[in-house]
Amino acid sequence: MTKQVFLGGKGITKRIAIGGGTPVSLQTMWKDGITDVADNNQKLENILRQLNELQLLGCDIVRFAVPDMESAHGLNAIAQRTSMPLVADIHFNYKLALECLKGNVAAIRINPGNIGSIENTQKVIEACRENGAAIRIGINSGSLPKDLQEKIATGEITRAQGLCETAVREAEIFEKFNFDQYVVSMKSSDVQETIDCNRFYAQKYNNPLHLGVTEAGPLIGGIVKSSIAFYTLLKEGIGDTIRVSLSSAVENEVIAGLNILKECGKRRGGVNLISCPRCGRIGFDVHGFVERWQKKLLAMDKDISVAVMGCVVNGPGEGKHADLGIAGGNGKCIIFKKGKIIHTIDEKDADKIFEEEINSL
Repeated sequence: MTKQVFLGGKGITKRIAIGGGTPVSLQTMWKDGITDVADNNQKLENILRQLNELQLLGCDIVRFAVPDMESAHGLNAIAQRTSMPLVADIHFNYKLALECLKGNVAAIRINPGNIGSIENTQKVIEACRENGAAIRIGINSGSLPKDLQEKIATGEITRAQGLCETAVREAEIFEKFNFDQYVVSMKSSDVQETIDCNRFYAQKYNNPLHLGVTEAGPLIGGIVKSSIAFYTLLKEGIGDTIRVSLSSAVENEVIAGLNILKECGKRRGGVNLISCPRCGRIGFDVHGFVERWQKKLLAMDKDISVAVMGCVVNGPGEGKHADLGIAGGNGKCIIFKKGKIIHTIDEKDADKIFEEEINSL
């Protein structure tokens, strides 16, 4: 079992534990810049609204890129108004980390190798210690030390071994300063490398691991890569927090991660949405209905199954185990519970009646 690291707890920020047998947490990363947030109340309110929606979906932590001081001020403004634990992603300039730690930021993501010096890293460590913030060590193939790159090039070690060794070296810096509130992340765009480096590390060390396939790609390809890597590792008991990296919306990252955790048995409860893929027998706009309802259903605090089926031929039969289901054809819809039809209605009334029934469960 890994040791426990705590994020958050300052101000109104929710305190969350990573590792130590706690449930695997789910992360995403904000897709847009936040340079003008501190002085733009409308933009700030929009971000806060979206963070609340992500929390309702099941997201536990959100990371923000902080490339300049304006972004640091923006992140502090956001952190002051949300209970979501926020992570500041810092590269090159340790002063940005120190600025973010003046606010309610829950953690700092740094790569000590590009912060400039041991002294700079120590300043970040001491500021985190003073403010009760955690650190995530972020390692990827672009941050490998020169000597390890040479060993990889000559075949002396694999890239996965290089990633693991880099993480070990970086962690030694934190241990030197008696700071143990850190999470380790080793990411590759290659699925097997991601699996291998995390296995190597987990065999010898008990620091919590953040899993991710970096630059995984667009929606479908990225989900496939992440699913394979995460399922393999999580089933082996490796991994304490995950992020599905997609060239897609943050909501899709969260929904994909949530479903992966559920299929791995790492998260239970909530609405289990079942829907048919559609075929030439289609009598009901399954895709449109799912699109309208998916986020609403996933945000509901209900431990139920919901089926959305494309035709009345298979609807109640294939979805008979669902607590609530809908199917349709020829302008009509049926709504059923546990396979028993309770309503036959015009399709135009489908959303209204479905909402009434879902709220009654």
